[in-house]
Amino acid sequence: MSLDYETLRLLWWALLVLGMIGFALAEGLLVGVTLLLKLSAKTDTDRQTVLNGITPAAMGLQAWLIAITALLFAAWPIVYTVAFSSFQAVLILMLVAWLGRLPGLYFRNASENADWRQNWDKALSYGGLLIAALLGIICGNLLKGVPFHLDSDMRIFFLGDFWGLLNPFALLLAAVSVTLFALYGAAFLQLKNSGDIYIASRSLMFKAGLAFLVLFALAGLWVTRLEGYHITSEFFPNGDANPLNKFVKRNDGLWLDNYEHQPSLWVIPALVFISAGVSLYLTKLHRSYFAFLATSITVVFSVLTVAISMFPFLLPSNRSLNSSLTIWDASASFNSLTMLLWPVIIALPLLAVLSRWSFWIERK
Repeated sequence: MSLDYETLRLLWWALLVLGMIGFALAEGLLVGVTLLLKLSAKTDTDRQTVLNGITPAAMGLQAWLIAITALLFAAWPIVYTVAFSSFQAVLILMLVAWLGRLPGLYFRNASENADWRQNWDKALSYGGLLIAALLGIICGNLLKGVPFHLDSDMRIFFLGDFWGLLNPFALLLAAVSVTLFALYGAAFLQLKNSGDIYIASRSLMFKAGLAFLVLFALAGLWVTRLEGYHITSEFFPNGDANPLNKFVKRNDGLWLDNYEHQPSLWVIPALVFISAGVSLYLTKLHRSYFAFLATSITVVFSVLTVAISMFPFLLPSNRSLNSSLTIWDASASFNSLTMLLWPVIIALPLLAVLSRWSFWIERK
Protein backbone atom coordinates (compact mmCIF):
# COMPACT_ATOMS: atom_id res chain seq x y z
CA MET A 1 0.00 0.00 0.00
CA SER A 2 1.44 3.35 -1.09
CA LEU A 3 0.57 6.40 0.99
CA ASP A 4 1.22 10.03 0.18
CA TYR A 5 3.02 12.38 2.59
CA GLU A 6 -0.20 14.03 3.83
CA THR A 7 -1.83 10.71 4.69
CA LEU A 8 1.32 9.52 6.43
CA ARG A 9 1.41 12.64 8.59
CA LEU A 10 -2.24 12.21 9.54
CA LEU A 11 -1.66 8.54 10.41
CA TRP A 12 1.32 9.42 12.57
CA TRP A 13 -0.70 12.13 14.31
CA ALA A 14 -3.39 9.52 15.04
CA LEU A 15 -0.72 7.15 16.37
CA LEU A 16 0.70 9.94 18.53
CA VAL A 17 -2.75 10.59 19.99
CA LEU A 18 -3.22 6.85 20.64
CA GLY A 19 0.17 6.78 22.32
CA MET A 20 -0.78 9.75 24.49
CA ILE A 21 -4.02 8.01 25.46
CA GLY A 22 -2.10 4.86 26.40
CA PHE A 23 0.39 6.94 28.37
CA ALA A 24 -2.42 8.81 30.18
CA LEU A 25 -4.18 5.56 31.11
CA ALA A 26 -0.98 3.87 32.29
CA GLU A 27 0.73 6.80 33.96
CA GLY A 28 -2.57 8.11 35.30
CA LEU A 29 -3.17 4.83 37.12
CA LEU A 30 0.23 4.91 38.82
CA VAL A 31 -0.06 8.61 39.60
CA GLY A 32 -3.64 8.38 40.82
CA VAL A 33 -3.00 5.49 43.19
CA THR A 34 0.22 6.92 44.63
CA LEU A 35 -1.10 10.45 45.18
CA LEU A 36 -4.07 8.96 47.09
CA LEU A 37 -1.91 6.54 49.08
CA LYS A 38 -2.01 8.37 52.41
CA LEU A 39 -5.63 9.45 51.95
CA SER A 40 -7.07 6.07 51.05
CA ALA A 41 -5.10 3.92 53.53
CA LYS A 42 -4.52 4.89 57.13
CA THR A 43 -2.52 1.89 58.37
CA ASP A 44 0.77 0.45 57.19
CA THR A 45 -0.92 -2.80 56.19
CA ASP A 46 -3.57 -1.01 54.16
CA ARG A 47 -0.96 1.08 52.37
CA GLN A 48 0.95 -2.01 51.39
CA THR A 49 -2.31 -3.55 50.15
CA VAL A 50 -2.90 -0.45 47.99
CA LEU A 51 0.61 -0.62 46.54
CA ASN A 52 0.32 -4.36 45.89
CA GLY A 53 -2.39 -3.55 43.36
CA ILE A 54 0.00 -1.63 41.07
CA THR A 55 3.53 -2.77 41.93
CA PRO A 56 3.61 -5.93 39.74
CA ALA A 57 2.45 -3.91 36.72
CA ALA A 58 4.48 -0.75 37.38
CA MET A 59 7.43 -1.62 35.14
CA GLY A 60 5.15 -2.55 32.27
CA LEU A 61 3.09 0.63 32.59
CA GLN A 62 6.27 2.72 32.73
CA ALA A 63 7.08 1.44 29.23
CA TRP A 64 4.43 3.82 27.84
CA LEU A 65 6.69 6.74 28.77
CA ILE A 66 9.50 5.27 26.66
CA ALA A 67 7.09 4.45 23.84
CA ILE A 68 5.59 7.94 23.57
CA THR A 69 9.05 9.55 23.75
CA ALA A 70 10.35 7.28 20.97
CA LEU A 71 7.25 7.89 18.86
CA LEU A 72 7.60 11.67 19.13
CA PHE A 73 11.31 11.49 18.30
CA ALA A 74 10.71 9.26 15.28
CA ALA A 75 7.84 11.21 13.71
CA TRP A 76 8.47 14.82 14.78
CA PRO A 77 12.13 15.23 15.75
CA ILE A 78 11.89 19.05 15.71
CA VAL A 79 8.94 18.95 18.14
CA TYR A 80 10.86 16.52 20.33
CA THR A 81 13.89 18.82 20.44
CA VAL A 82 11.95 22.03 21.07
CA ALA A 83 9.73 20.40 23.72
CA PHE A 84 12.67 19.00 25.69
CA SER A 85 14.47 22.33 25.42
CA SER A 86 11.45 24.40 26.49
CA PHE A 87 10.21 22.13 29.28
CA GLN A 88 13.65 21.13 30.54
CA ALA A 89 13.13 22.22 34.17
CA VAL A 90 9.65 20.65 34.32
CA LEU A 91 10.89 17.37 32.83
CA ILE A 92 13.80 17.19 35.28
CA LEU A 93 11.38 17.49 38.21
CA MET A 94 9.20 14.78 36.68
CA LEU A 95 12.24 12.57 36.11
CA VAL A 96 13.18 12.86 39.79
CA ALA A 97 9.65 11.77 40.75
CA TRP A 98 9.71 8.91 38.24
CA LEU A 99 13.11 7.71 39.44
CA GLY A 100 11.89 7.76 43.04
CA ARG A 101 8.66 5.90 42.35
CA LEU A 102 9.99 2.48 41.34
CA PRO A 103 12.34 2.14 44.34
CA GLY A 104 9.46 3.23 46.56
CA LEU A 105 7.19 0.54 45.14
CA TYR A 106 9.72 -2.28 45.18
CA PHE A 107 11.80 -1.50 48.29
CA ARG A 108 9.23 -0.11 50.69
CA ASN A 109 9.13 -3.49 52.42
CA ALA A 110 12.91 -3.88 52.52
CA SER A 111 12.88 -2.82 56.17
CA GLU A 112 10.45 -3.24 59.06
CA ASN A 113 11.43 0.20 60.34
CA ALA A 114 8.29 2.39 60.58
CA ASP A 115 10.17 5.58 59.62
CA TRP A 116 11.59 3.89 56.53
CA ARG A 117 8.11 2.92 55.32
CA GLN A 118 6.52 6.25 56.19
CA ASN A 119 9.20 8.16 54.33
CA TRP A 120 8.64 6.05 51.21
CA ASP A 121 4.89 6.57 51.55
CA LYS A 122 5.41 10.33 51.65
CA ALA A 123 7.77 10.20 48.67
CA LEU A 124 5.26 8.20 46.64
CA SER A 125 2.36 10.48 47.55
CA TYR A 126 4.18 13.74 46.88
CA GLY A 127 5.76 12.27 43.74
CA GLY A 128 2.36 11.30 42.36
CA LEU A 129 0.98 14.75 43.11
CA LEU A 130 4.00 16.40 41.49
CA ILE A 131 3.80 14.35 38.28
CA ALA A 132 0.05 14.95 37.94
CA ALA A 133 0.46 18.70 38.42
CA LEU A 134 3.42 18.98 36.04
CA LEU A 135 1.60 17.06 33.30
CA GLY A 136 -1.19 19.60 33.61
CA ILE A 137 1.29 22.48 33.46
CA ILE A 138 2.77 21.09 30.24
CA CYS A 139 -0.72 20.71 28.75
CA GLY A 140 -1.65 24.25 29.81
CA ASN A 141 1.44 25.73 28.19
CA LEU A 142 0.84 23.79 24.98
CA LEU A 143 -2.57 25.45 24.71
CA LYS A 144 -1.30 28.86 25.77
CA GLY A 145 1.82 28.68 23.61
CA VAL A 146 5.47 28.15 24.51
CA PRO A 147 7.99 31.05 24.36
CA PHE A 148 10.47 29.74 21.79
CA HIS A 149 11.88 30.98 18.50
CA LEU A 150 13.46 29.27 15.49
CA ASP A 151 15.95 31.33 13.49
CA SER A 152 16.62 30.89 9.77
CA ASP A 153 19.18 28.16 10.54
CA MET A 154 16.58 26.26 12.62
CA ARG A 155 18.41 26.97 15.86
CA ILE A 156 16.16 26.85 18.92
CA PHE A 157 15.94 29.74 21.37
CA PHE A 158 13.81 29.34 24.49
CA LEU A 159 12.78 32.87 25.47
CA GLY A 160 11.07 32.12 28.77
CA ASP A 161 11.94 30.63 32.15
CA PHE A 162 10.55 28.06 34.56
CA TRP A 163 8.42 30.58 36.46
CA GLY A 164 6.84 31.78 33.24
CA LEU A 165 5.53 28.27 32.68
CA LEU A 166 3.63 28.55 35.97
CA ASN A 167 1.07 30.95 34.51
CA PRO A 168 -2.54 31.03 35.83
CA PHE A 169 -4.00 28.99 32.96
CA ALA A 170 -1.32 26.31 33.31
CA LEU A 171 -1.96 26.14 37.07
CA LEU A 172 -5.67 25.64 36.38
CA LEU A 173 -4.81 22.77 34.01
CA ALA A 174 -2.54 21.38 36.75
CA ALA A 175 -5.55 21.28 39.08
CA VAL A 176 -7.64 19.63 36.35
CA SER A 177 -4.93 17.00 35.87
CA VAL A 178 -4.62 16.27 39.59
CA THR A 179 -8.38 15.84 40.06
CA LEU A 180 -8.69 13.72 36.89
CA PHE A 181 -5.97 11.29 37.95
CA ALA A 182 -7.28 11.27 41.53
CA LEU A 183 -10.70 10.27 40.15
CA TYR A 184 -9.09 7.56 38.03
CA GLY A 185 -6.94 6.27 40.90
CA ALA A 186 -9.87 6.25 43.33
CA ALA A 187 -11.96 4.24 40.85
CA PHE A 188 -9.16 1.67 40.59
CA LEU A 189 -8.75 1.44 44.37
CA GLN A 190 -12.49 1.02 44.77
CA LEU A 191 -12.42 -1.80 42.23
CA LYS A 192 -9.46 -3.65 43.74
CA ASN A 193 -10.16 -3.36 47.47
CA SER A 194 -12.75 -3.81 50.19
CA GLY A 195 -13.23 -2.73 53.78
CA ASP A 196 -11.75 0.57 54.93
CA ILE A 197 -9.85 1.14 51.68
CA TYR A 198 -13.03 0.72 49.66
CA ILE A 199 -14.95 3.15 51.87
CA ALA A 200 -12.16 5.76 51.74
CA SER A 201 -11.60 5.46 47.99
CA ARG A 202 -15.35 5.70 47.33
CA SER A 203 -15.50 8.95 49.31
CA LEU A 204 -12.41 10.28 47.53
CA MET A 205 -13.94 9.43 44.17
CA PHE A 206 -16.96 11.63 44.81
CA LYS A 207 -14.77 14.53 45.95
CA ALA A 208 -12.30 14.21 43.05
CA GLY A 209 -15.08 13.70 40.50
CA LEU A 210 -17.04 16.79 41.52
CA ALA A 211 -13.86 18.89 41.65
CA PHE A 212 -12.83 17.64 38.20
CA LEU A 213 -16.20 18.48 36.64
CA VAL A 214 -16.08 22.03 38.01
CA LEU A 215 -12.43 22.62 37.05
CA PHE A 216 -12.84 21.10 33.58
CA ALA A 217 -15.83 23.38 32.96
CA LEU A 218 -13.81 26.41 34.12
CA ALA A 219 -10.94 25.43 31.84
CA GLY A 220 -13.36 25.11 28.91
CA LEU A 221 -14.78 28.56 29.58
CA TRP A 222 -11.26 29.98 29.79
CA VAL A 223 -10.34 28.41 26.43
CA THR A 224 -13.16 30.35 24.78
CA ARG A 225 -11.26 33.52 25.78
CA LEU A 226 -7.76 32.10 25.48
CA GLU A 227 -5.65 33.13 22.51
CA GLY A 228 -5.49 30.23 20.08
CA TYR A 229 -3.53 29.77 16.86
CA HIS A 230 -4.47 29.55 13.21
CA ILE A 231 -2.46 29.18 9.98
CA THR A 232 -3.30 32.13 7.72
CA SER A 233 -1.02 31.40 4.77
CA GLU A 234 -1.32 28.62 2.23
CA PHE A 235 0.30 25.42 3.43
CA PHE A 236 1.11 22.18 1.66
CA PRO A 237 0.37 18.95 3.56
CA ASN A 238 2.54 17.09 1.04
CA GLY A 239 5.34 19.66 1.13
CA ASP A 240 8.77 19.55 2.72
CA ALA A 241 9.09 19.91 6.48
CA ASN A 242 10.01 23.53 7.16
CA PRO A 243 8.22 25.24 10.09
CA LEU A 244 9.17 28.72 8.83
CA ASN A 245 7.27 28.40 5.52
CA LYS A 246 3.96 29.68 6.91
CA PHE A 247 2.26 32.57 8.66
CA VAL A 248 0.33 32.12 11.89
CA LYS A 249 -2.08 34.43 13.67
CA ARG A 250 -3.23 34.37 17.27
CA ASN A 251 -6.62 35.48 18.55
CA ASP A 252 -9.15 34.77 21.26
CA GLY A 253 -11.13 31.55 20.90
CA LEU A 254 -9.23 30.16 17.90
CA TRP A 255 -8.83 26.79 19.64
CA LEU A 256 -12.56 26.34 18.94
CA ASP A 257 -12.09 26.57 15.16
CA ASN A 258 -12.15 22.82 14.60
CA TYR A 259 -15.38 22.48 16.54
CA GLU A 260 -16.99 25.28 14.53
CA HIS A 261 -16.03 23.65 11.23
CA GLN A 262 -17.08 20.17 12.43
CA PRO A 263 -19.85 20.60 15.04
CA SER A 264 -19.94 16.83 15.59
CA LEU A 265 -16.60 17.17 17.39
CA TRP A 266 -18.42 18.74 20.35
CA VAL A 267 -19.32 15.16 21.27
CA ILE A 268 -15.74 14.67 22.49
CA PRO A 269 -15.68 17.24 25.35
CA ALA A 270 -19.34 16.44 26.07
CA LEU A 271 -18.38 12.81 26.67
CA VAL A 272 -15.85 13.93 29.27
CA PHE A 273 -18.66 15.40 31.36
CA ILE A 274 -21.02 12.50 30.66
CA SER A 275 -18.55 9.72 31.48
CA ALA A 276 -17.34 11.47 34.65
CA GLY A 277 -20.93 11.96 35.80
CA VAL A 278 -21.79 8.35 34.98
CA SER A 279 -18.78 7.12 36.96
CA LEU A 280 -20.04 8.94 40.07
CA TYR A 281 -23.54 7.57 39.58
CA LEU A 282 -22.21 4.02 39.20
CA THR A 283 -20.08 4.51 42.29
CA LYS A 284 -23.22 5.48 44.19
CA LEU A 285 -24.74 2.18 43.05
CA HIS A 286 -21.59 0.28 44.13
CA ARG A 287 -20.90 -0.81 40.53
CA SER A 288 -17.13 -0.53 40.85
CA TYR A 289 -16.14 -2.26 37.61
CA PHE A 290 -18.33 -0.10 35.40
CA ALA A 291 -17.39 3.01 37.36
CA PHE A 292 -13.74 2.27 36.59
CA LEU A 293 -14.56 1.83 32.89
CA ALA A 294 -16.37 5.18 32.92
CA THR A 295 -13.39 6.96 34.49
CA SER A 296 -11.10 5.36 31.89
CA ILE A 297 -13.35 6.83 29.18
CA THR A 298 -13.10 10.19 30.94
CA VAL A 299 -9.30 10.05 30.70
CA VAL A 300 -9.44 9.02 27.03
CA PHE A 301 -11.76 11.83 25.97
CA SER A 302 -9.89 14.40 28.05
CA VAL A 303 -6.77 13.65 26.00
CA LEU A 304 -8.80 13.69 22.77
CA THR A 305 -10.30 17.08 23.67
CA VAL A 306 -6.86 18.68 23.86
CA ALA A 307 -5.60 16.92 20.72
CA ILE A 308 -8.62 17.88 18.60
CA SER A 309 -8.58 21.46 19.88
CA MET A 310 -4.92 21.96 18.91
CA PHE A 311 -5.00 20.16 15.54
CA PRO A 312 -2.92 20.64 13.41
CA PHE A 313 -0.61 22.35 15.93
CA LEU A 314 1.74 20.28 18.04
CA LEU A 315 3.79 23.01 19.74
CA PRO A 316 2.70 26.63 19.15
CA SER A 317 5.04 29.53 19.93
CA ASN A 318 3.64 32.62 21.64
CA ARG A 319 6.77 34.70 21.00
CA SER A 320 7.45 33.86 17.35
CA LEU A 321 4.10 32.80 15.90
CA ASN A 322 5.52 31.61 12.57
CA SER A 323 7.88 29.26 14.44
CA SER A 324 4.92 27.24 15.70
CA LEU A 325 5.22 23.55 14.91
CA THR A 326 2.42 21.63 13.19
CA ILE A 327 1.96 18.09 11.94
CA TRP A 328 2.48 19.33 8.35
CA ASP A 329 5.79 21.17 8.68
CA ALA A 330 7.68 19.55 11.57
CA SER A 331 7.59 15.87 10.63
CA ALA A 332 10.37 13.48 9.74
CA SER A 333 11.06 12.67 6.10
CA PHE A 334 8.66 10.71 3.90
CA ASN A 335 11.01 7.70 3.87
CA SER A 336 11.38 7.69 7.66
CA LEU A 337 7.64 7.86 8.27
CA THR A 338 7.03 5.10 5.72
CA MET A 339 9.72 2.78 7.10
CA LEU A 340 8.65 3.13 10.74
CA LEU A 341 4.87 3.13 10.24
CA TRP A 342 4.16 -0.60 10.48
CA PRO A 343 6.52 -1.28 13.41
CA VAL A 344 4.68 1.41 15.40
CA ILE A 345 1.23 0.15 14.32
CA ILE A 346 2.22 -3.29 15.62
CA ALA A 347 4.03 -2.06 18.75
CA LEU A 348 1.29 0.11 20.26
CA PRO A 349 -1.43 -2.61 20.41
CA LEU A 350 1.16 -5.11 21.61
CA LEU A 351 2.16 -2.75 24.42
CA ALA A 352 -1.52 -2.34 25.35
CA VAL A 353 -1.95 -6.12 25.50
CA LEU A 354 1.18 -6.53 27.62
CA SER A 355 -0.01 -3.81 30.00
CA ARG A 356 -3.32 -5.60 30.46
CA TRP A 357 -1.52 -8.95 30.83
CA SER A 358 0.60 -7.56 33.67
CA PHE A 359 -2.58 -6.98 35.71
CA TRP A 360 -3.79 -10.48 34.88
CA ILE A 361 -0.51 -11.86 36.26
CA GLU A 362 -0.96 -9.73 39.41
CA ARG A 363 -4.48 -11.09 39.91
CA LYS A 364 -3.23 -14.67 39.56
